[in-house]
Amino acid sequence: MFNFVKKISKMHFLPEDIDDYIVAHSQKEPELLSKLNRETNQKVMQPRMLSGHYQGRVLSMLSKLKSPETILEIGTYTGYSALCLAEGLTKNGKLHTIDVNEELFDFQKKYFDLSDYSSQIEQYLGDATEIIPEIDSNFDLVFIDADKPNYPKYFELIIEKMNSGGIILSDNVLWSGKVIEKIKKDDESTQALLEYNKLLNEDPRVETVILPIRDGLTLTRVL
Repeated sequence: MFNFVKKISKMHFLPEDIDDYIVAHSQKEPELLSKLNRETNQKVMQPRMLSGHYQGRVLSMLSKLKSPETILEIGTYTGYSALCLAEGLTKNGKLHTIDVNEELFDFQKKYFDLSDYSSQIEQYLGDATEIIPEIDSNFDLVFIDADKPNYPKYFELIIEKMNSGGIILSDNVLWSGKVIEKIKKDDESTQALLEYNKLLNEDPRVETVILPIRDGLTLTRVL
């Protein structure tokens, strides 16, 4: 048991060798995303925030299974997850992606323009809590991967804009295991995630499962 636990990293809840096997036997990372991945790690702060190969393929698969006409992404970072989600869009579908970091806007746009989905992706810069109400659309698929203290607020903003049967994906819901540890007084993020996880589990408008992928990914279906 000791060796098993010792090999588990903060971002992965499986032993490293099992994690490597899973990645090796899952769909390959597309070349454009591989380049984006490398450039993010070379030039951008906190590259661990990138969804990465395996989680990216999970996002792609879920999007393809849903075939959404409209996607909302809260937290673009360098654009990796947006491009994964865009793979499942319908022919005339649209992906709206929001980020507050002005410095990453051109980085994102470069890769969006190089992709097959450039005309289907709309970037927004600013506070998502202000932008979401201004988007004149309902959503089939939402991916939340932004500031943790606002997760409960994001849910309340999007739930009435979700189409029946829509899917909400929420990243980092296990928060490196902090959700089962004693909370520090100033740990606003962990407290918000505990509230959020409880909200998704108890809200009668949705049904939810948590997937132990990387830092925890919640799959929520709107009834």
